[in-house]
Amino acid sequence: MDLKNFFHKVKEELTHKEAKALTDNGKGEIKHAPKVESQSHWIKCPSCESMMFFKEVEHLHHICPKCNFHMRIGANKRIQLLADEGTFVEHDSELYPNDPLHFVDSKSYQKRLEEAFSSTGKTSAIMAGSCTINGTPVELVIFDFSFLGGSLGSVEGEKIVRACNRAMEKKHGVIIVSASGGARMQESTFSLMQMAKTSAALKKLDSQGLPFISILTDPTFGGVSASFAFLGDIIMAEPGAMIGFAGARVIKQTIGKDLPEGFQSAEFLLEHGSIDMVVDRSNMKKTLGDLLAIFAKDVA
Repeated sequence: MDLKNFFHKVKEELTHKEAKALTDNGKGEIKHAPKVESQSHWIKCPSCESMMFFKEVEHLHHICPKCNFHMRIGANKRIQLLADEGTFVEHDSELYPNDPLHFVDSKSYQKRLEEAFSSTGKTSAIMAGSCTINGTPVELVIFDFSFLGGSLGSVEGEKIVRACNRAMEKKHGVIIVSASGGARMQESTFSLMQMAKTSAALKKLDSQGLPFISILTDPTFGGVSASFAFLGDIIMAEPGAMIGFAGARVIKQTIGKDLPEGFQSAEFLLEHGSIDMVVDRSNMKKTLGDLLAIFAKDVA
């Protein structure tokens, strides 16, 4: 089965299951969707190892109340956090990756895509759409690390370019929330070309005087950090996010020296002038809304 038919088949199965879950005893009567419960009522913080009630952590946008550690969240939760309620309209969800190189490592690329789609329900590592943030319209692009490590492939690059094109048509800004290990190795040069492709699209956006705000979350590495992630008019990061090109262990082995404490953390990059601000997740929407309002006045 090719990837196109596979994606359509699984989508149909998911849609059928969701519709069935909303009907009562097959009579066609609508009922509330089943409540999703966590496998455990308790969560251990990866940083301070404190045990916390998961509802409390969820209420705090997945931030540890003890040490302020920002846990990783998916694209859907990020949209709920940033976009005004009911305003997000997803675009280009019909795009899906193919396997032009028939790439195989420990398993085939096609198999990896099938597994990623089955586990996440997504066809790519990006969700892109239009929304408003505190009333200001914007094109929002969000990486989801759960899909192949948020890696940048042909579909991801195309979604970013289309978001920039929509922004130029509507005279809106663009926000990209990065969470990625870098370019997708299984697509080889096709993936690397997305670095130039997205950078060129953002250059066009800039030439029209439209803003691009880049948000770096944990982790942002490789080809993503080496291209559009550091091209923002404003570059902000979440506290404690690990950001860089190569990993610290690789750099240490290469240069043969110990690295400074906190190397590649958001705070380290802020101190050394590589980013503009570190913003707590709970304050992110307000900060974005204020910045977009300022940029909107300049565009007008």
